[in-house]
Amino acid sequence: MSHETTTDTERSALAELLLAQIRDIPDYPEPGILFKDITPLLNDAVALRSSVEEMAAPYRGMAVDHVLGLEARGFIFGAPIAMELGAGFVPARKSGKLPAETIEQSYDLEYGTAAVEIHSDALAPGSRVLIVDDVLATGGTGRAAVDLVRRAGGTVVGFSVLMELGALRGREKMPDVEPHVLLSV
Repeated sequence: MSHETTTDTERSALAELLLAQIRDIPDYPEPGILFKDITPLLNDAVALRSSVEEMAAPYRGMAVDHVLGLEARGFIFGAPIAMELGAGFVPARKSGKLPAETIEQSYDLEYGTAAVEIHSDALAPGSRVLIVDDVLATGGTGRAAVDLVRRAGGTVVGFSVLMELGALRGREKMPDVEPHVLLSV
């Protein structure tokens, strides 16, 4: 599905295809959390390809220099989206996982706190960066990524996710970035 020709009917069909490949896992990773498991979607070639194409679509022609993928499932979508856009890929990892000098940003999760980091030389000043993740939940990870890009001197051109957990109101933490969301659940 190319962005230019995607109709409402095609978007609806895509949403049905993707939703059929996402399963709910209750009480994971902690009691009270309903985890959205995308591994069946990743195992379906059509669903995976369609997800990548549609997550990249709004950013074609926007001169994206880098796609920043958030660990870990943001890597799965981020690298092929970078290829779709002719951009480089920057992994944003959990604290302590990158080998060279890093910059780090703390954030709140739905079920705790964590930190994310990128190599301090990953983005040149003025780089145009698309941030990619699988889920927008509470918005903490996305906010941290936006802040990291800006601290590195980059410009955030967008934030693309497979799905948004609307009840958690994560987009409220990013009023300065409009997320592109394939599925709202």
